[in-house]
Formats: sequence, C-alpha cells, structure tokens
Amino acid sequence: MPRPRIGLVLGSGSARGWAHVGVIRALEEAGIRPDLVCGTSIGALVGAAYAAGELDRFEQWVLGMGFKDVLALMDVRLGGGMLKGERLMEFLRRNFVDRPIEELPMPFAAVATALQTGAEVWLRSGSTVEAVRASIALPALFTPVVQEGRILVDGGLVNPVPVSLARAMGAEIVIAVDLSSDIVGRYLRADARAEEPAGRTGQWIRRLQDSLGKLRTSSDEASVPRLPSLLEVVASSIIVMQVRITRSRMAGDPPEVIVAPRLAYLGVLDFHRGQEAIEEGRRAGAACVENLRGLGIQAP
Repeated sequence: MPRPRIGLVLGSGSARGWAHVGVIRALEEAGIRPDLVCGTSIGALVGAAYAAGELDRFEQWVLGMGFKDVLALMDVRLGGGMLKGERLMEFLRRNFVDRPIEELPMPFAAVATALQTGAEVWLRSGSTVEAVRASIALPALFTPVVQEGRILVDGGLVNPVPVSLARAMGAEIVIAVDLSSDIVGRYLRADARAEEPAGRTGQWIRRLQDSLGKLRTSSDEASVPRLPSLLEVVASSIIVMQVRITRSRMAGDPPEVIVAPRLAYLGVLDFHRGQEAIEEGRRAGAACVENLRGLGIQAP
C-alpha cells in the first residue's frame, strides 16, 4: 500500500518555537520526512526554513544567537506594536533566499489573522518572507502587516496549531507540535522562573519589562504580591486564549500525533536560548516516534 501523506504542523509559541527545529531533527533521525509543512507564528518561520531546504543554516543561526543579537534585531516603536519587525525581515532576506511559496521544494503554508474581520487567512502563495512576517505579527509586540487591503496579525489568534490547514493541503497523517500544552499559569509563577538556568539568561527581558512599568498598587508593596508587568499581562493573556482555542479545535479535528515539548519556563522573547529549546524539541519528537510506528509510518 502507498505510504500515507504526512503533514507536519508547527504551532505558535514565541521563543519556545525553536523547539520545532529539534522535533524535525528527531523525525529525520528516525527516517521520517513529512510531505508538507504548515505553521502559525514562530511555527511559520521554522516551517518556511524547513520547506526551503535551509534548516541547517537556520539552525546554526539560532544556535549562534546571543541576547545582544536578539536586541539588535529589535526596532522599537510606539505605534501599532512595540517592534516593527523590519530588522528581522531584512536579516532573513539578506541571509536566506526569499522564494515564492509555490516554488519551495516542499509544500508550505502559513496562518495569519485578518484584524478587521477576525477571519483566518491561509497564506499559500507569494513571498515566503512576507507570509512569515504576517504570521508572526503578535499583537502589541510586532506591528501588523498590510497585505492586499487586509491588516494581518498573528495567526495564533484564530488557529495556533493549524491542523485544519494541513488537512486542506492533503495530509492524511498529521504530526502537530503544540508548544503551549504545559504553560497556562506557569509563565507568571515564581517557581517556574526559578527553573531557569543560572547566569544572565533572561535578565535583559526583565529589564525591558521594568522599562514598561510594573503594575503595582499605591499601598505598601511589601504586603502584596508583585503584580505582572505590562508585557507579562499581554503575553499571558494571549497564551491562555491560544491554549483554549487549540484545545477546542483539536477536539473537533484531532491530529494523529501530538508532540508537546515542555518549555513553560522560557519567556516570550528568550530567543537567545535556542540550544535549550532545540534539545527539548528533539526529546519530545523522539518520544513520539513510536506512535508513528504504530500508525504504520516506517523509514523508507
């Protein structure tokens, strides 16, 4: 019998998204290569690199990224979102070939959200970099993208783990990577922060949060718990929404295999911690290989 068509779905999750690279590596090591890939937000970025055949170079870039490099890609502004995102896109255009989606070696698609209508937008043609830029436009963090008269923002608002898109692209077996399965509430917990490795990791983002202002009461601060910063409130609110949407949509259209890396301790902008995320993605991906074997998926 012919091998079923395999679709790889890469979910949203900000800096936790580097785990997608590890998941792909685990599949490769098991001799399993998807026939198509689609993604939302950071999943669209990693998925585009994979579909373009650029994953090796992309992984080296991620592993070489320090917190100063992350800061260098930030172009702060006050209108529409904290970051314009143009420095990141210019870097991608300069270092990776921006081919039309329909010309990529592997079928690829990204998800965005039309801000005016709330409609889910599937980006399956045109510039790969522009599709990724629209899909990662996290509200309050990145400015929206105007495309064909539509204002597009992060696809995680409507479809954080786009199983339905993979089905529409012809996938018969769907491997879905869910980066938010263990994260609700933990992003704000002190003990979750304590799990971070020692050193300067994460200090720069807390300085950024401090610059946005802590939400404190005017009463004696020593007598009340520290309230979260503006960035923490926005990020945690979006996480709660995305987890609920993911659970609802997966209940109606469940994937055959779910890969769930455990990276709740990573902050929204901890992109400099790629090694940790990739290793956890590899571990989670390897743990799901037996499930694929049970579905009759074998190495060629």
